[in-house]
Amino acid sequence: MYISMFNFWYFFWLILAAGATAGLYFLLRNRSVKLQKTVLFALLVVGFLLHFLKVYIPPYSIDEARMLRDSWFVNICAANIALFPFMFFSKNEKIKDYMFYIGVISGLIALFYPQEPMAKIDQLAEQLDIIRFYFHHWMLLTVPLLMVLFKHHKLSYKRVLVAPTGLLLLMLFIMLNQVFQAELGYTPMRLTNDFFGIGYKNTSYIWGPGVNDAIGSFFAIFTPDIFKTVPVGQYAGQEKYWPWFWIIVPAFVLVTPIAFLICMIFDRKNFINDVKAKKHLIVKKLTAKAK
Repeated sequence: MYISMFNFWYFFWLILAAGATAGLYFLLRNRSVKLQKTVLFALLVVGFLLHFLKVYIPPYSIDEARMLRDSWFVNICAANIALFPFMFFSKNEKIKDYMFYIGVISGLIALFYPQEPMAKIDQLAEQLDIIRFYFHHWMLLTVPLLMVLFKHHKLSYKRVLVAPTGLLLLMLFIMLNQVFQAELGYTPMRLTNDFFGIGYKNTSYIWGPGVNDAIGSFFAIFTPDIFKTVPVGQYAGQEKYWPWFWIIVPAFVLVTPIAFLICMIFDRKNFINDVKAKKHLIVKKLTAKAK
């Protein structure tokens, strides 16, 4: 099983993920709310446990350094795997919004662009980890999606800023994970002693856009220059992305419209009604002034 963009296995896992989501929806749609929530929560619990159980399969089981490093929550999807089970029963609408937007967006990106499986040198020896990868990212997408489809939570276009804000808070959580790992000796903070090096684990782009990274370079287009250079001292004026701060503007510029477009699938009627009401109010005020 070798996975590369658009080969047989690439489409196999995409179709299987879509089929599993559709199958779960039709299986549960006429069931009780209690059963629906039980099944969805069970998937999150399995994902949470599987994150730690992966240390018993290659490549983690044969690489102690990687086993210790990757047992932490050091990227967006891993952090969500840790947080989603605790968020699931929250009555806070913004927390549920966060689960939906970031779960759906990150899950879709991972499934359509499976960087981790494609980067594996020996995919045949790591098939179990590839299956784990797809289960985890399918779960992150499917649970919040079904949560909304089953009407356990109602989205509102007025809260779309939860998506970029929540993502940035999550990245701070990941950043602390990485700092603690480095301080405790699990990973080096830098690849080398080079002052301009990027953090060892940078799949979430916290430390910068990366070298020759098309996605990170695209994000960097929206970053103000002030967050791309050293402001003072010996290296003043030289290129250096400010950790976390450099991604703030790209997060709001890119994630907000994506979240809004997704929300329109579920809250389009309310948005149209509010726009019509606002338009009517404006026309009424202008008419009153004209008189």
